[in-house]
Amino acid sequence: ACSAFSQQSCEECLKNVSCLWCYTNNTCIDYPVRSILPSSSLCSLSNARWGVCWINFEALIIALAVVAGLILVSITVCCCYCCYCRRRSRSRLDEEEEQLARKREERRLQSLQRKHERKLKHDEIRKKYGLLQDSDNPYSRFENE
Repeated sequence: ACSAFSQQSCEECLKNVSCLWCYTNNTCIDYPVRSILPSSSLCSLSNARWGVCWINFEALIIALAVVAGLILVSITVCCCYCCYCRRRSRSRLDEEEEQLARKREERRLQSLQRKHERKLKHDEIRKKYGLLQDSDNPYSRFENE
């Protein structure tokens, strides 16, 4: 029982995890498991020690609350940042895809334009040498003179 360690030392009392040391009257008492925090009638939080003797229960609770708050805030920030990055990367990918499609269409139009220019130039050369077929009778035989 924890009461057997009363009037000894805090270290001896806290070797048993189920014990709570109270500095007001130097007593070792059973930790009140049913209530999370020990009641002030049992021992004030600033004078209660649990786990280690060098930090009081009040400071331990505050430190744990701060650490838990920091963890929750960092998780929230990470989740929001990841969601923002995903949304941003999706929009960036869509923009890149649209840009590639525009460039592809521009290249296709330029290719068609060059093809048309080549056809005109070839037709002009054929016309110059009399090789251009008559469009009225495309099946007429070409005769050498």
